[in-house]
Amino acid sequence: MPSARKPPGTRSGTKTRQLLACLEIGKLLTSTLDLGQILGVIMGRMNELFPAKNWSLLLRDDQTGELRFGAVVGIDRSKVEGIRLGRGEGIAGHVAETGEPLFVSDAKKDPRHCGRVDETTGFRTRSILCVPLKTHGKVVGVIEVVNPARKALARWEGLPVLQILADYAAIAIENSRLMAEVRRKCITDDYTELFNARYLHETLDRLIARCQNEGCGFALIFVDIDNFKQIVDTYGHLLGSQVLREVGQTILSCLAPQDIATKYGGDEYVIILPGRNREQAMDAALRILDALRNSVYLSSEPEPVRLTASFGLALFPDDAKTKKDILLQADNAMYTVKRSTKNGVATVPCPA
Repeated sequence: MPSARKPPGTRSGTKTRQLLACLEIGKLLTSTLDLGQILGVIMGRMNELFPAKNWSLLLRDDQTGELRFGAVVGIDRSKVEGIRLGRGEGIAGHVAETGEPLFVSDAKKDPRHCGRVDETTGFRTRSILCVPLKTHGKVVGVIEVVNPARKALARWEGLPVLQILADYAAIAIENSRLMAEVRRKCITDDYTELFNARYLHETLDRLIARCQNEGCGFALIFVDIDNFKQIVDTYGHLLGSQVLREVGQTILSCLAPQDIATKYGGDEYVIILPGRNREQAMDAALRILDALRNSVYLSSEPEPVRLTASFGLALFPDDAKTKKDILLQADNAMYTVKRSTKNGVATVPCPA
């Protein structure tokens, strides 16, 4: 007699689905660096293999050790967006600290369980399987399976595959962070930690294209520190770079969240003010100039530095229609101040 075919849902079928899920996610890791896409697939496959009322993936902050929700299944994400679990808080925090998986069959009786999330979401946690996301020996997050439909499977048989999927998630998170760091370094000035000229040009290209499509505009300000060579001659290049950094922080403190400050070259800065007209941009430039005048730099030195700067202002599309022209117009306006009084602001005359 021919052997009977195993019905769907047998152990063999489960193993096949687990293997296919691992292969799918492993292939995905080599084809994309989109963290959201990878985590979405991982969480979806986990929920298919190990049904539960709720799945949560929490990301760990390298500096503070806090956990925040990176992905959730089974509850409204908006309810957990602002929740942060402190270092070691809750079962997830415990697993993040120990780096070891943990199964809790009765969360209510476990002193490590944190009821804060349940109170916020209205969810009732009964049992939890929590697995660390580890890469290179470092815990980057945890996955929680809350109220698994089959506790025995979740606790014992499912743990090896769950750990494999958790390892995939950890790799995706680490790759995403590494790429973000590479990207940050590519667009950040080493001395000031402001955006650099590369980022300035990329941003102007995007902003000009958007303004041309939507009929909006922006202001651009060129800033050059007055007599910076004297500062370098007096204090040396190392402290001169520190002055540039501190000036950058002064500029940032005067800007709105949507404004962009960049280190352009030497002792020059370029500031982009989206949506500002000439009067608003002039007010912003004067506010920054006043802050520079009233700030003290290298305050720990025996003779701290006081300085001023020259500003040039131009508007897109009023004063220029291209990236090259608006930079040139603002630069020329700045040199008008530089060659005369210094310590002031000039704007490109608006064409008739």
